Amino acid sequence: MKNLIRLVICIFWLLISCQDVITIDPPSDPPRLSVDALIRINETNSITNAVIKVSLTNSFFEQTKPIDVDLITIKNLDYPSDSQNMNILELNKTNQGEYSASTETEFFTTGTLQLLIEYNNERYFAETSYVPTVPIETLNEGDQTLFTGEETEIVLSLTDAPNRTDFYLFDFSFNEYLVSEDTFYKGQKFEFSYFYEDGLNSGYTLEVSILGIDEQFYNYMNQIIVQSGGDQGPFQTPAATVRGNIINITNGLDNSSNNQETNYALGYFSISQEFKQTITLK
Repeated sequence: MKNLIRLVICIFWLLISCQDVITIDPPSDPPRLSVDALIRINETNSITNAVIKVSLTNSFFEQTKPIDVDLITIKNLDYPSDSQNMNILELNKTNQGEYSASTETEFFTTGTLQLLIEYNNERYFAETSYVPTVPIETLNEGDQTLFTGEETEIVLSLTDAPNRTDFYLFDFSFNEYLVSEDTFYKGQKFEFSYFYEDGLNSGYTLEVSILGIDEQFYNYMNQIIVQSGGDQGPFQTPAATVRGNIINITNGLDNSSNNQETNYALGYFSISQEFKQTITLK
């Protein structure tokens, strides 16, 4: 009996000793330039207004902070440059952390485009080309649910282009995104459902977009969506660092540059054709 009592007392003190508070430091990363340089193109417009947003990351759990930079330009390597047409577009500050400029849509839809940002004595660079897409054919409200019975179903269809490999980015508003690639439906009509977990109110007008993206941007967005559970925009700070296509070229374009590996930027530079549709929910 005494041995049993001793055993109970030992277990009691063992349990108490296991309740020490353990402090875990969250992952730390130096503040980084974060760039939202997804430029959406509507080819029916002769003029496109390019908007780029820049911010600085804070600690692990905080939102990014808009900042001012020294320079943002977009250069088209293949665009004719003369007295009336310039192949370098300089963006001007419109709000803190937001820069924009307008030019002919053709400037963005042809050739190779290069983004240059100068900030805090550092130079950041990215290169891309215009990526077309196909329009949304139908956008309807469904009546199915998933788990809670409160979800709102949206049914979307498109017909994939037969003679190219396509990657798609779907923007469902509310910072909700989905990516898809046409491996299993090349040249065919494709229909799928998307569910809003919290549901949407009757009478709400919802806007849905489809954008053309390249394979590198597809992989980038896929990582962002997986990390965030689908409810985080592509230019917010993810749970773990996801590298985009913006590199630090302060010491040159050499891939072995130390700045490219340590003082790199977050975000992505993409020129994407966009088609939109709206639907009013019942």
